[in-house]
Amino acid sequence: MKVITSKDEAYKDALFVRKEVFVNEQNVSEELEVDHLEDTATHFVLYDTENQPIGAGRMRPIGDGGKVERVCILSNRRKQGLGDLLMKSMEQEASRLNYPALTLYAQVQAEVFYKKLGYTTTSKEPFIDANILHVAMKKALNQ
Repeated sequence: MKVITSKDEAYKDALFVRKEVFVNEQNVSEELEVDHLEDTATHFVLYDTENQPIGAGRMRPIGDGGKVERVCILSNRRKQGLGDLLMKSMEQEASRLNYPALTLYAQVQAEVFYKKLGYTTTSKEPFIDANILHVAMKKALNQ
């Protein structure tokens, strides 16, 4: 497995994985999935041993650190620890950039996954984003 962080090098692979998961699997409109913040983000792509893209995410700077978005793993590759690997790579990059914390909006069904990684739910109630229930979460990073 390898994770590539890039805005250009692997962007089309990131979009492929995101389209498979969010647009095709979860019925999020493509207009919502690919937004005006793409150019402000660092894109992460997780590849398997055959160099096929199997996971993706993006991270962008916000006021108090970074915001993790669009984290996904192809359905046939879930439950293998790949989400952990992808998130750890994103956190390492955030630490390198001296972000004091990371914020994310997790789909409610993924809240437990992020809690295991040290994220705390900060929203009082779940909210709808792209027609899917989400919660806001945050994690302070070691400086």
